[in-house]
Amino acid sequence: MSSRLKNVAGDNKNNMLNILYRDDYLAIVNKPAGWLVHRTPLDKGETRFVLQALRDQIGQHVWPVHRLDKGTSGVLVFALNAEVARTLGQAFETGEGLHKTYRAVVRGWPADEGLIDHPLKRMPDDMRTERMEVQPAQSRFATLRRFELPLPQQGFATTRCAEVALEPLTGRRHQLRRHMKHIAHPIIGDATHGKGPLNRAVAELLGLQRLWLHAQSLTLTHPVSGQPLVIKATLADEWTLWDAFRKCPSVVSD
Repeated sequence: MSSRLKNVAGDNKNNMLNILYRDDYLAIVNKPAGWLVHRTPLDKGETRFVLQALRDQIGQHVWPVHRLDKGTSGVLVFALNAEVARTLGQAFETGEGLHKTYRAVVRGWPADEGLIDHPLKRMPDDMRTERMEVQPAQSRFATLRRFELPLPQQGFATTRCAEVALEPLTGRRHQLRRHMKHIAHPIIGDATHGKGPLNRAVAELLGLQRLWLHAQSLTLTHPVSGQPLVIKATLADEWTLWDAFRKCPSVVSD
C-alpha cells in the first residue's frame, strides 16, 4: 500500500466538532468519518468518540438520539436532557416526522433513479423495540454523477462508480449499506457489505481510505417547540477527489 494513503480518522487532528445547531434542548453536529458515536467494547482501540468530544466542548451532558456507523459522516443528533432523548429516540425508531438524505459513492452505474423495497433481517445488535426477525425496508436512490476509474477489475480495463443520493424510508440497521449491496452497487469503502479488493484499489487511487457515505440532511420536528428543523451537513473536502474522474454530466439535479 502506498505511503501516501491516508485514513480520515487518523488525519483529523482537530477534536473540535462542527456544531450545526444548538439550543436548550438539542445539539446537532457534523460527525467526522472514522469517529464512533460512543465507546464500545467492540472497538477497544478507538480513541475518538463524538459523545465525549461534544460533552467536553459544550460543557454539559449529552444523550445520543440515534447513531451513525463509525465510517459514516454527517448529521448526528444529541439531546441535552433525558426526556428529549426519549421523545426523539422514539421518533427515530418509527421514522415519523423525519426525512433523511445521504450521499454515497457506489460500485457500478445504477439506474438514474429507483426504489429498493427489500426486507431486512434484524441484526443481532439491533436493540430496537421491534423484534421481528425480518422487517420491511425501503430506500430510494438517484444517480447524480458517474465515474470511470483507471482500475482494471474482473477482466475490464476500467472500473465504473457513481455518486448517488439516498433516502431511507425506514430505519433499519445498516439499511443503506445492505440495500445497495442487494442491488449489486455496494458503497465504496464498505468493509462489511462491499468488495475488499475494489475498496483497497480505490483507496490507493484516491490516496484516502474511508466509507463513502455521508448523512447530508435531516428534517425533523423540534421535540419542544414543534417547529420543523432542517439541518444540513456539507460534504468534507475529500469528496472533491472524485471530480477528477467525472465521466458524464449530472444525471439529475443536485
